[in-house]
Amino acid sequence: MSTEPETTEDAEPGTPTGGAEPEETEQAKEGAADAGQVSEAEAELRAQQAERERIEQRKAEKAPIESGTKLSGKAADLLAAVRAVEGGEKPSATVFEEPAPAPRRPAPEPVRRPQPVPSAETSAASSAPAPEAVQAVGRVLGEGGAPETLAPQVTEALGERADERLRADPWQLLRVAGVRPEQADGFARALLGAECAPDDERRGRAVTVWLLEQAALAGHTALEMPALLAALAQRGVPEPDGAVQDALAEGDALVFQDALEETGAPAPAQQSDAEQDDSEDEGRPVRVLVGLERYALAEESLADGLARLVNSAPKQDGSAEEWERAAAAAKGSAGELLRAVAGHGLVLHTGGEASLAEPAALLTAAHSLGLRAWAAAHGPIGRNRFAALLRSGPDGAADEDHSPVATVSGLLAGLEGPGRDAEGALDLDLLVVLDAPQLDVETAALLTESLPDGARLVLAGDPAVLWSVGPGRVFADLLAARICPQIASRRPDPGPLGELVSGIGVGELNQVEAPGKEVVIVPVRDAGEAVHRAVQLVVDSVPRAIGVPAEETQVITPGHGGAVGTRALNTALKERLNPGPGRFGGFDPGDRIVYSPVPGRALPGRVVKADAEGLHLSCEGEAVVVPKERVEQSVRHGWALTAHQAVGSRWPAVVVVLPGDAAQALSRPWVYTAFGRADRHLSVVHGVEQALPRAVAEVPAKPRTTRLPVLLAPQVDGG
Repeated sequence: MSTEPETTEDAEPGTPTGGAEPEETEQAKEGAADAGQVSEAEAELRAQQAERERIEQRKAEKAPIESGTKLSGKAADLLAAVRAVEGGEKPSATVFEEPAPAPRRPAPEPVRRPQPVPSAETSAASSAPAPEAVQAVGRVLGEGGAPETLAPQVTEALGERADERLRADPWQLLRVAGVRPEQADGFARALLGAECAPDDERRGRAVTVWLLEQAALAGHTALEMPALLAALAQRGVPEPDGAVQDALAEGDALVFQDALEETGAPAPAQQSDAEQDDSEDEGRPVRVLVGLERYALAEESLADGLARLVNSAPKQDGSAEEWERAAAAAKGSAGELLRAVAGHGLVLHTGGEASLAEPAALLTAAHSLGLRAWAAAHGPIGRNRFAALLRSGPDGAADEDHSPVATVSGLLAGLEGPGRDAEGALDLDLLVVLDAPQLDVETAALLTESLPDGARLVLAGDPAVLWSVGPGRVFADLLAARICPQIASRRPDPGPLGELVSGIGVGELNQVEAPGKEVVIVPVRDAGEAVHRAVQLVVDSVPRAIGVPAEETQVITPGHGGAVGTRALNTALKERLNPGPGRFGGFDPGDRIVYSPVPGRALPGRVVKADAEGLHLSCEGEAVVVPKERVEQSVRHGWALTAHQAVGSRWPAVVVVLPGDAAQALSRPWVYTAFGRADRHLSVVHGVEQALPRAVAEVPAKPRTTRLPVLLAPQVDGG
């Protein structure tokens, strides 16, 4: 880079050759929506209750170790197998490398509550703890020197007789999201006095569960035993083996062993201790895993649901000749998609933004054949864009008054979509899930279990984007498992932006010709200059040179904190675009916001007004009222977002800010996701020099430990 441009007009068209952006492992803040939606939320509560009943039935069939007992038999043998691994066997490449927690989630919803797809309405509908129970917990917290303001969260996390449970085991405080072991240790010392000791079994058990929860926040559905034991030792647990034994014996966690191939990767079939003889296991390397029951059972439920789709014949709507005529009319990879869906219950479809025309063609053809077909997107922006694509087709499946497109959360909650049939299944024949990489194991499990017999499921998405905020890598695992047809779109994203992003997806940061200033680089030297240039681009340069107004331009940056995080950028952008006193929790009417009712959901919108009910928002045309007490936890200004918040959405213009301190967290999926949010124009405020091309070429997605491929293999015919 030779000179530093003052405006977009003076900037250098092309591709960034330096600068990097760290991969984000953020967790979206939790919150709640309009408490007046209780009646609508009951639909989701009933659906989730049915799912929990199925999981409980599965749990009962597994005959877990009884509470209060030590491990014996096979479970004890599994722990002994760890010693063999430590004695020289090659560990798996996927390990829990970061015992420190992911960015804290300040909302009170406890991590361990078994609600696969919590929604804002569900949170509002759930009953609050009784005041007397909260007061009792507050007294215990006060005795231990902890803030009594934590009482509602602790009461909600521990349930009935929470005060007694907390007094008997002070480390139960770790069940509250955001509490760290050193904080729980201080509380325990104050409460127990001389009885408190580092080797206390209660501490080891609680820290084990806490580490597994932190692993889930980092995307793992389970941890390999050596990694868990090492993390326990780092947290000052003197006998890690005993701590894991206690957690397993109390039913706080489950243990598994998966057969390994010679390469150290999981074999294509599960080695179940209930099904394999000792003689078969002898001498065969295994991968020993420990996971929270919640995610383990969700992953197994997902495997069951996917196997049901793969192994059963789809409902015959339309003759084979009719499907073939529709496929021939669609042509290319769209035709291949129709042919695959005609004969299979589960199909995967991969491609970029342009490839969405193929699921749109599928939905249109399905409607013409008489199928009840719906699509579900990750968020409302993606939903509305796909609905517009359907309407623009020659034989569109949507009109202004009715569009067969919902959000995943709205579909599961019963707030959008076709509703449920008499048996509680979704009332449809075909479901196309867009943005499939954003499905975590719990959401995916609930989706598959909600499909009626004979239904078809298409999972469509771009495998190069960031994975889900929640645990698992469902789409990537399914692509690797190869248990169903996979259709790769041959429609490239057009123009200089499409060329740039496609190259990033394969690890190449190419120089592209951008005669229309589709890609502009703005080098900066420090954080202050980065903020100044970002604001200048949004407020002045992009509207003037590109013709995209500020309200249609989105800023994307690595994280929330720091000198160039979303908070700093949003403060600067608000001063220029909508100055005001921020009388309601820092917000004013007209402020651009992002509303995060639950982890993994980010709904861009604007503030309409504030009154006694709360903060009134408009999120892609949907009215939302956030109660006053939830505003701080669930609403942020939204002129600037993180890449995880932006995934699944696109804007006419995007300004990506790459500050110099972001290089260490940079990854190819982050850059691909951030750059790929732009439709017409991308400006890169560039401060990390050669870290950007290095990350695109050398830093893939961080590995996640999951069991889905192993679970699928024995359940699928021919596996």
